[in-house]
Amino acid sequence: MIKRIGVLTSGGDCAGLNAILRAITYYAHQAHGWEVIGIKNGTTGLIKRPIETVTLTPSSFDNSLLRSGGTMLGSTNKADPFNFPNPDGTRTDRSDDLIEAYHSLALDALIAIGGDGSMRIMRDLAQKGNLNLITIPKTIDNDLGHTEISIGYSTALEIATEALDRLQPTAESHQRVIVLEVMGRDAGHIALAAGIAGGADAIIIPEIPYSLDNMCKKIKELWDNGHTFALIIVAEGAHKENGALATIEIEAGNRPRYGGIGQYISEKIEAMTGAETRVTVLGHVQRGGQPNALDRLVASSFGVRAVDLVFEGKFDRMVAWQNRNVVDVPIHDAIEQYQSVSLDDVLVKTAKGLGIYIGDV
Repeated sequence: MIKRIGVLTSGGDCAGLNAILRAITYYAHQAHGWEVIGIKNGTTGLIKRPIETVTLTPSSFDNSLLRSGGTMLGSTNKADPFNFPNPDGTRTDRSDDLIEAYHSLALDALIAIGGDGSMRIMRDLAQKGNLNLITIPKTIDNDLGHTEISIGYSTALEIATEALDRLQPTAESHQRVIVLEVMGRDAGHIALAAGIAGGADAIIIPEIPYSLDNMCKKIKELWDNGHTFALIIVAEGAHKENGALATIEIEAGNRPRYGGIGQYISEKIEAMTGAETRVTVLGHVQRGGQPNALDRLVASSFGVRAVDLVFEGKFDRMVAWQNRNVVDVPIHDAIEQYQSVSLDDVLVKTAKGLGIYIGDV
């Protein structure tokens, strides 16, 4: 019989995580009488000694947490248990320590909330240590397979769209080209959707090659038709025209930290058209703040379904949203089917139909 479940948040933070934790805790307590153990700071909480946990009850959540961004448990995206960083700079396999912690806590199941990288690590741990694992998708990039929505995406999209709404009047007032750089390491879903919703004139994403000449041609066409400004939205993971990544720095052993593509495009546009340009980089603004209504609703639905899966004994599954319904799919399938923007995406067709420059397609 299930008596005690653990829950953790892993990877980058986003809006809606506390709503998931609240739903899991409420439903587990009220429907089943289970004890819920929150793991602090992602997988790190199960590696450190003493183990870092907090008992979650309905009284742990006042109404403000439903509306709060971030995660009350903390998170990490740098502490892979199979390659755990030590204070002296070396790295050690600490997976056995995590597995031992799961069993010493007498957990009957673990619900992990994360993106594709976190899910891959958690599944490897579950396979190695015989852990009963359920996962919930959260990523503002919305690039996990087999789910139409991941927690955090809707709020990030709304923030990016609002940024374009706010930039448009100042661009028009000063006859400028304004470039908005948004998150999107490998997938351009935020830039594409916000660009359409926010009335951008050009959308640059990692999946579709572009030409600076053709982008500037689009801007000049706007001038010829009486427009005095332009809005460009670009995903941080878009390459420079020569194929190079725009990075701030590359830390040893880590993935590159993207940044600078907005400035690169801005400088090229100014040099090629003579237009005055400005750049706005949203960065982590997209991750923070209150979750919007959709993220709260889907987060709550995901949390309830995850508890149902534990009750049913259906493990190694990810909760997903398909056709306006909450379903579950194998974790392996979700992380193996990466969901980037495809050339036949309905939003790519929509952007082209609206006359937005979206690369050379």
